[in-house]
Amino acid sequence: MNKTADKVTTSRLIEMKQKGLRITSLTAYDAPTARLLNEAGVDVVLVGDSVANVKLGYENTLPVTLDEMLHHVRAVRRGNSRALLVADMPYLSYELDSREACRNAGRLVKEGGAEAVKIEGGIEVAPVVKELLRVNIPVMGHLGLTPQAVHKLGGYKVRGRKPQEAEKMLTDAKILEGAGVFAIVLECVPAELAAEITRKVSVPTIGIGAGSACDGQILVVDDLLGLTDNPPPKFVRRYANLRDEALRAARQYVQDVQEGAFPAPEHAYRQPIEAKTKN
Repeated sequence: MNKTADKVTTSRLIEMKQKGLRITSLTAYDAPTARLLNEAGVDVVLVGDSVANVKLGYENTLPVTLDEMLHHVRAVRRGNSRALLVADMPYLSYELDSREACRNAGRLVKEGGAEAVKIEGGIEVAPVVKELLRVNIPVMGHLGLTPQAVHKLGGYKVRGRKPQEAEKMLTDAKILEGAGVFAIVLECVPAELAAEITRKVSVPTIGIGAGSACDGQILVVDDLLGLTDNPPPKFVRRYANLRDEALRAARQYVQDVQEGAFPAPEHAYRQPIEAKTKN
């Protein structure tokens, strides 16, 4: 793990790839989590549109709005210090018009405090990447399983298994590199294809379910901590099981209140005894 206290920037990530240093990234949706991840030494904190299904109760990422994303980006910014802060651009905030994409990304930067944005897609979003860079907003790309295209893709499936699909993804990666992205997320991509893309582009690749050859890795923090109630994807390693621990604590609290064991005498505030005054 990179333990330097220096602020992580987009150019720093490219230097890390050149030096063979692995990049660490996790999602965050609030200030306390951001502070924790910075203390742990995480390089990139992503305010993902995964906030939609992880925190807001939506079925997938599609319903989350720009204003909802702004709310969480602001919160994470207040807890962020060293890590590069990247914000996902939500569905339909960048696909229809490059100028509108600039306005929306500008809000995430100007109002939210993001230091870069992430968008999904290949050749079709290259003009958007260039327009965002024109107004000085760094862009992270995203190929493979792109959750905002879940209905088009027919579900959450590994992408790039077919030769023509793999060839297109490699081409898209080169196009994104040429358009000026500073990194590319590869999600649910065969390890061999992810390794080939990593070798053939000069910008870092950040894998999620894409094998170990990528320049870095990213996970949803709730999956890593074991906070989700659904079985995690195959590629997730749970480093803790905090949901079970939280459930145990909440059940104990309910029992203690019902039985009168909480609050105990030591938890109570007591009225100070006023000294009697003589007349």
